[in-house]
Amino acid sequence: MPYYIYRIKPFMQLDKLCEFDSFAQASAQAKILRTTEPTDPAIKIKVMFAENELQAEELLCQPRVAGPKGDD
Repeated sequence: MPYYIYRIKPFMQLDKLCEFDSFAQASAQAKILRTTEPTDPAIKIKVMFAENELQAEELLCQPRVAGPKGDD
């Protein structure tokens, strides 16, 4: 399954930037993009692992629930 890199703008506007076969390549490219993109805190660069583009976008649009707080 490929790794997709997306730019996420306010109101969940998703822009697919590229896709890679390995996490190492996707992660390296995402780090480069995060340093070269404008520093608007509302815009995020995310790497998503999914079977296809549609599934990646669906996963990005789902709200994430915080895990339980630990006793650390």
